Amino acid sequence: MRLNRIYQNQALDEGKSIQLNAEASNHLANVLRMREGEKLILFNGDGHEYYAIISAIHKKSVTALIQSMQKISRESPLSIHLAQALAKGDKMDLVIQKAVELGVNEITPIITERCNVKVDAERMDKKLEHWQKVAISACEQTGRNVLVSIHPPLNFVKFIEHTQAKLKLILHPENSQRLSELPTVKDLLLLVGPEGGFSETEVTLAQSKNCIALNLGPRILRTETAPLAAISILQARFGDI
Repeated sequence: MRLNRIYQNQALDEGKSIQLNAEASNHLANVLRMREGEKLILFNGDGHEYYAIISAIHKKSVTALIQSMQKISRESPLSIHLAQALAKGDKMDLVIQKAVELGVNEITPIITERCNVKVDAERMDKKLEHWQKVAISACEQTGRNVLVSIHPPLNFVKFIEHTQAKLKLILHPENSQRLSELPTVKDLLLLVGPEGGFSETEVTLAQSKNCIALNLGPRILRTETAPLAAISILQARFGDI
């Protein structure tokens, strides 16, 4: 039987008894209805899994005793930094969730010329916190023991001026080069535009910074579909799928 995996932002160690945070406690006690003596896996992003047993359950708190630990890596040999144009509604949640499941290491939301999502500083702080929770949930689901970094949104021009990756790719449907034609690589940046795509000015700027413009075939994909298709192909070609 598969054990439930729970992220905890605190120090974990063998023999240590810890009180889980309020969100995890509520989920285990009131949603999953777990009981004292049941086992679970804890992780905090340090690359280890901590095997624990529930030692106490109260109305608003759950205490777990860590019995053992093991260093386990489920990370792909291919490091991918996804720069995704801000998308409306739950599309951004979908991209983050599935990109983490597919093995990306970093995600930076970018603001492009054709991006139709307004950025409010106060609201964006809450969005970032929400997106990080989406990423953590995906790590819990997939067994990843290293957290994926969700960076604050950046203007496209500022981002492209400072990014450093061995291979930089920008999706552009009018370009003839395909992902299957890329050289072998283990570290790359993937730039994905908004619904209206990148502007020609943005594509030209990206190419001047050594980005390779690529298309994903004859069909134009949505902004939430394109990164998942590209990541899957990249993982199949250079990663561990």
